[in-house]
Amino acid sequence: MDFKLMLMTIGVSFILAVILGPLCIPILKRLKFGQQVREDGPQSHLKKSGTPTMGGVIILLAFTLAFLKFSVMDTDFYVMLFATLGFGLIGFLDDYIKIIFKRSLGLTAMQKLFGQLFFAIVICVILAQSGHSEVISIPGTSLSLDLGFFYYPFIIFMFLAITNAVNFTDGVDGLLSGTSSIAFAGFAIIALQMSEISAAVGAAAMIGAVLGFLVYNAHPAKVFMGDAGSLGIGGAIAAVAILTKTELLFLVIGGIFVIEILSVIIQVVSFKTRGKRVFKMSPIHHHFELTGWSEWRVVITFWTVGILLAGLGLWINKGL
Repeated sequence: MDFKLMLMTIGVSFILAVILGPLCIPILKRLKFGQQVREDGPQSHLKKSGTPTMGGVIILLAFTLAFLKFSVMDTDFYVMLFATLGFGLIGFLDDYIKIIFKRSLGLTAMQKLFGQLFFAIVICVILAQSGHSEVISIPGTSLSLDLGFFYYPFIIFMFLAITNAVNFTDGVDGLLSGTSSIAFAGFAIIALQMSEISAAVGAAAMIGAVLGFLVYNAHPAKVFMGDAGSLGIGGAIAAVAILTKTELLFLVIGGIFVIEILSVIIQVVSFKTRGKRVFKMSPIHHHFELTGWSEWRVVITFWTVGILLAGLGLWINKGL
């Protein structure tokens, strides 16, 4: 696959996101689509209340236009598009309800779970009909495991876990935009090496979209992506990992997201069983904020760790 096509996709998607920013942000302001900040969160975040949210539509639009332009319409194309826009739609509805009813919670947990299950199952059906391999490779080894029918419940779990892990990472200006672009870069290189056109172009389109959005989302953020962006990004990352058959390698390349969701699980389990908190606040990026780290320090540190993990993932994959 032509490396120039990847760079072109990234460039076009980036430019589209940069152009869409000044067009969408004023509209979100006029519609009073302002962020409702958690009262139990870091006090420094209270000043962000009212900042336009639902900016994820910028990411989704830029991604979709670039992806449609440069990808080929095969089965993988539909998996990539359906995963990104399907989960993005769930996030959009969640954001919309938060804004309309002026509250920090949108869809109920059951409503969100139902939506995620629906799109994950539909994607499983598409994959099954296309003859997608049900074998999972163990990163760093020549070992593999044929899950047979059980591959699809595993895929459903992947979508639920990854989209929620990515969603938890969105809480500091520029954090998710940067960490997701790094993870997408890692998977894009793998897809490029495997000549998986749709996965490679999809990852490239997402890199450009989130970096273009970062222009307006870097601290101090002019707009937040909301769940429309974070769930859409999560769906896209899960799809790329599945299409490149590097499902378990996500644990390394997407290690930042794994750490974020594990911090939430550990916090909840500890409080429920011992009545004690392990972290000052979860997800873990808030813990560092409450210890005195500035937002920029949190973001730069997490980006750095993300780069190291993506590099490690590529090194492991190269040895297979």
